[in-house]
Amino acid sequence: MNVFITGASGGLGRAIAAECAGRGYRLFLTDINETGLFSLRSGLERQYGACVVTKACDLTDSADVDKMLGVIDDSGIRFDMLINIAGIDYEGGFLDRERESLTQIVELNIEATLRITHAVLSRRTANKPFSLVFVSSLAAMYPMPLKATYAASKRFLADFAEALRQELKSSNVKVLTLCPGGLPTTQEAISGIAAQGFWGSATTNRLETVAYETVEKVQKGKGLYIPGALNRTLSFFGKLVPRTIVAALIYRRWHGAQKKWLNTEMDSVLEKPRSA
Repeated sequence: MNVFITGASGGLGRAIAAECAGRGYRLFLTDINETGLFSLRSGLERQYGACVVTKACDLTDSADVDKMLGVIDDSGIRFDMLINIAGIDYEGGFLDRERESLTQIVELNIEATLRITHAVLSRRTANKPFSLVFVSSLAAMYPMPLKATYAASKRFLADFAEALRQELKSSNVKVLTLCPGGLPTTQEAISGIAAQGFWGSATTNRLETVAYETVEKVQKGKGLYIPGALNRTLSFFGKLVPRTIVAALIYRRWHGAQKKWLNTEMDSVLEKPRSA
């Protein structure tokens, strides 16, 4: 099986790449971080003897994507699975962020995902079984004050994935939406989880578990995967409560946690020694 993974050098990308390599899948990995890709490929080849091809690419740059697609076309690769992981978020309120930071969220989470999904689906072997995964978020389930742009971008992916699941069902394409809560993917993410206290740790899931279940569920034709019983419960009750109340409750929880988080991050930056 040939698997294409975007955002492969990040925490979730590395975990899913390792899961796929352990199953004997052949991997094509892309990320903007070329050094991270090289490290990941070396590790997968050494640990699993995996067949791994990497190509650094800025998925928000259509010309750069076309260069990568040229490499794929020249090699004659046809994929059996696409796992869309590449995404970005910037913490802080809407007016606390620079305009370009906000548009970058939309460019990568939405535009780039559509660009690569269309390109890979257009190149697949007609009517051959194909699996497609979109990494959305638990945040997609609610209006999220202080994470408004990110949550809305993930809501787009969730709705798009569900629509595509119905549209392509007759073409032998399985579509899974992954909606995780907290994931310990980076030191910044870990700090954010800690800043939320009990709810942060309670809604966080192990990367290895999420990676294993994601691959299992898309192969079984499942349409939605929300890791963690508590997260699934919150998602269920969130649909029963008026969205205005949900937004108010989320703002109350996030306001203090995010302020604490961002202050901690700023303190750590100020404490770092400066080079001469």
